[in-house]
Amino acid sequence: MFSLRTRLTAALSFLLITLLISSVYAQNLENVKTNMLNRKPAIDTLKNQGVIGEGNNGYLHMLQATPGVQNVVNAENADRRVVYEAIAKNQGAPVATVGARRALQIAEIAAPGHWLQKPDGSWYRK
Repeated sequence: MFSLRTRLTAALSFLLITLLISSVYAQNLENVKTNMLNRKPAIDTLKNQGVIGEGNNGYLHMLQATPGVQNVVNAENADRRVVYEAIAKNQGAPVATVGARRALQIAEIAAPGHWLQKPDGSWYRK
């Protein structure tokens, strides 16, 4: 029904759009990585102070109400969500499962004194 030229043009357009989306997505992940690395010293300080802790879902949680900290936590958690979504898409797993697995990894490498959440929801200090 459609000419060969029309089908080839449509296929090429689809390929170019897919490549553009992939490029933007990869650039976004690179930006997320940079943001997370830049934010790490502040997060480590807050963890050392006991202001924030690592939840059993792979996200940061406020443990003490401290001005300005919620913005850092929200930014970090938003970036973690982007990473978890990318991993979930790659593995065909739910985002929540990826986050829970990451929480276990974080707990293993957490520094002494950092607050962690157990799978049952209770908090402990490593």
